[in-house]
Amino acid sequence: MEQLTIPKHIGIIMDGNGRWAKKRGLPRSAGHTAGAKLIKSIARRCNELGVKNLTVFAFSTENWARPQEEVSSIINLLRYYLKEIDKYVKENIRIRFIGDWSGFDQDIQDKMAKSEEASKNATGLVFSIALNYGGRAEITHAAKQIAQEVEEGKLAIEEITEQTLSGHMYTAGMPDVDLIIRPSGEYRLSNFLIWQSAYAEYVFMDDILWPDFKVKDLDRAIEEYSRRNRRFGGI
Repeated sequence: MEQLTIPKHIGIIMDGNGRWAKKRGLPRSAGHTAGAKLIKSIARRCNELGVKNLTVFAFSTENWARPQEEVSSIINLLRYYLKEIDKYVKENIRIRFIGDWSGFDQDIQDKMAKSEEASKNATGLVFSIALNYGGRAEITHAAKQIAQEVEEGKLAIEEITEQTLSGHMYTAGMPDVDLIIRPSGEYRLSNFLIWQSAYAEYVFMDDILWPDFKVKDLDRAIEEYSRRNRRFGGI
């Protein structure tokens, strides 16, 4: 592999599960199951490379509108994989969940909290899983928190900066996204990390659906990122 510039923060839109299953004559839930099995190998590779933050888009605020059977299968899959968190802890990976937890049953919220607590002292990769997440909802949530602080006299309007907004996002304390990867041939952000990706580089992959995504595809995206000239508005 060529000399790499390693992103501090990678975001992945795990797209194409349903189409992968349909191509094989399988129910859409089979695609989600196949896609979920890949996550650990990708997180492990990011940890090996020295990536500090990985955020994956697992379930959006809009996904609730899908057929109930598919939503239920995704929720049950989440329950299953929350039992596997100790494997991440053993590899020095810290787990975070970003999004609106209140949309999930209490047992899932409890497991999410337990997973975060169990891995809080890990010093390697911070692996964030976006669940019931939407970029616009996140910004709205942050704005409401700031408005409340202003109303309570804890913050003056003239003190509000971009850093203030960033500090109230679900990703507070994390660097902005450097690289966003989306397989499946779609060319859009789909409401994912829209505040944090202002200067992100995008790698869209036409030739692969998420359940077929491999470590070599992650490496390929990072190689492409390494060839980019990031000027951040300068020359």
